[in-house]
Amino acid sequence: MKKRLFSYLILIALSSYTILAQDVKIEKVYTKEIDKLVKNKQIEAAFATIVALEPLSQSDLILLTEIEAPPFKEEKRAEQYKKMLLEAGADEAWIDEVGNVLALKKGTKGDRTVALDAHLDTVFPEGTDVKVKYKGDTMYAPGIGDDTRGLVVVLTTLRALTENQIQTEADLLFVGSVGEEGLGDLRGVRHIFEQGKIKIDSWISIDGGAIGRVNNKGLGSKRYKAIFKGPGGHSWGAFGLANPHHAIGKAIEYFTIDATEYTDSGVKTSFNVGRMGGGTSVNSIPFESWMEVDMRSVSPDRLIEIDQLFKAAMNRALVDYNATVKKGAKLTLELEPIGDRPSGELGTDLPLIQRSMAGTQYFGVKPSLTRGSTNSNIPISKGIPAVTLGRGGVGSSAHSLNEWWMNTNGADAIKLTLLITVAEAGLDKSRAIRNK
Repeated sequence: MKKRLFSYLILIALSSYTILAQDVKIEKVYTKEIDKLVKNKQIEAAFATIVALEPLSQSDLILLTEIEAPPFKEEKRAEQYKKMLLEAGADEAWIDEVGNVLALKKGTKGDRTVALDAHLDTVFPEGTDVKVKYKGDTMYAPGIGDDTRGLVVVLTTLRALTENQIQTEADLLFVGSVGEEGLGDLRGVRHIFEQGKIKIDSWISIDGGAIGRVNNKGLGSKRYKAIFKGPGGHSWGAFGLANPHHAIGKAIEYFTIDATEYTDSGVKTSFNVGRMGGGTSVNSIPFESWMEVDMRSVSPDRLIEIDQLFKAAMNRALVDYNATVKKGAKLTLELEPIGDRPSGELGTDLPLIQRSMAGTQYFGVKPSLTRGSTNSNIPISKGIPAVTLGRGGVGSSAHSLNEWWMNTNGADAIKLTLLITVAEAGLDKSRAIRNK
C-alpha cells in the first residue's frame, strides 16, 4: 500500500512537466564514472554527513520557509540565505544587482564554473501566513516545497562538501536566484547569464518533485497583458460610448477560435487567458479592460507563430469593435509583454545529462527526461549544459496555501545533487589520493 501511495505521489510531483516516454541510453562510461565516484571515501563520508545533517536540514527548511519571499521582494530571505551559505563553507558570498545570492567555493583549477541553483521567490503575496504547521510527519506551508526545499538541498550539499573537505577542480557557484515564478520571468538567471561577471559552464537547478526528473528541455512561453482603453462613463447617461469590456470579449472570441484551430495540429502548443480585470462599478462603462494571456510551445517557431496570431486577433477585434462605436472616442489597445521564456533542448549525449541519468539510476530510480519551464530555460536556450533535478521527498499542492512536503527519503535527493555536482565539476584527484 505504501509503495502504491509513494508511486502515486511521485506522479503528482511530476505532473507539471512533460515526461519523455522513450528510453534513452546511458553510456557505460558515465555509469562507471558514477560507480567509481560513490566508492570514493570522501563521497561515502559526505553521504553519511547528509544523513547526519537531516535535523539541521529540517530546521533550515522551517527557518527559510517562514521568511516571506514574494515576487520582486525576496530581500529578507536573500540576506538570510547569504549568511547561511557563508556559514556552510563558501569562500565568499554576495548579493548581485537584481537580488540573486551568489556564493563561490573555489576549485583547484578554477578554469570552469559549475553552478548549483534553487530559487528564492514564491508565488505568494506579502502578508501570507507562511508559518510551518505539522500534521504527523507532514509539513504544511505556502512555498515549503517550491522552492524552499530546493534552497535547503543546495545549502546542505555545500555543508557536506565542506565538512568532508571535498575539493573539486572547477569552481562551484551556489545560487539562490530571484524571479523564477510568474511575472519574475526568470529575471535572476537571465541577469546571471546576460550581465553577470562569472562565466557559467554548467548549470544545475533544483526544482520540482521527486528523484527521477532530469529536465533537459526548456518549455518556452510568451505572456502579454492586453489592455483596451476608452473614455468611460455612466451606464445610462453615457450609453453608446465605447465599452472596453465588450471589445475584450470579442478579442477573446477571435483569439480562441484562431488559436484552437492552430493548436489542433502540429507539435504541442497551448494558450490560456489567465486573469482579467477592469471597471469600477456595475453602473459604469469601464475606462479600461485588461487580460493576461499565456502561450507556450515546445517549438520556438510555433511560439512565434501563435504570438503573431494573438496580436492579429487583438488588433482585428479592436478595428471591428471600433467600427460599431457611434459616439465619443474610439478604443485604444496596448499589448504589454509580461513574460518571454525561451524554448530549447539539449542532446542526451551531453556529459551533464548523462551523469544526471546515471546518478539517478544509481539511486534505484529510472530517470525520466522532461520538458519544463524552469531557471534552466535560459542556459538551455543558449546551448549551455543545464539540467533541472527534483528536490526529493514527497509533496504536492504547489502554488496553493495548502502546499505540503514530507521528508520521505529526502536525503537521497541531496546525495544525488552532490554526486552530480562533483562529477560535473571533477573531483580533485590529488586530494582524493591523500585522503585514502
